[in-house]
Amino acid sequence: MSSFTLVTGGARSGKSSYALERCEEQGRSRCFIATCPVIDPEMDDRITAHKLERQGRGWHSIEEEVDLATKIDELHGHHVVLIDCLTLWVNNLMYQAAQAEKPFGEAEIKEEAGKLLAAIKRFPGHLCCVTNEVGLGIVPDNALARKYRDLVGSCNRYLAQEAHEVILVSCGIPLALKTSRS
Repeated sequence: MSSFTLVTGGARSGKSSYALERCEEQGRSRCFIATCPVIDPEMDDRITAHKLERQGRGWHSIEEEVDLATKIDELHGHHVVLIDCLTLWVNNLMYQAAQAEKPFGEAEIKEEAGKLLAAIKRFPGHLCCVTNEVGLGIVPDNALARKYRDLVGSCNRYLAQEAHEVILVSCGIPLALKTSRS
């Protein structure tokens, strides 16, 4: 039976480590989808640290910055798929649209989230997505950052509505916001 978990929290809250541990309980054939592009040396260091955390734990890792739905459809042979993270995925979608000089707003994130949710529903195993709760801090001082915050919030809301469970990790402590449907 397929299931879908959304794990959210602030920066360095422990959400990725929590998601890894939960997914390792779900099955042996596990695939990690990384959405993070390497943009500078500091980000490269973060990526390396995440790779080291998964090392020797039975994870097959792939990178996909934009087309998560297609990638999920290619992974039906796995029991578990973990996507880390949706926050960077939204960033990548916004960047791709800007490069193509196309609009990317509320309608576009709803459409992309819909494609992702359809692929999640088709996935026969357990799928977990990690995201950031970006709307709890101060209001960004520029329009692009506010738009990004709003689109991440909308994406999180769309996915949380369909998730079997939603977990908020705060200070390393997982808090169940939504539990499995009966």
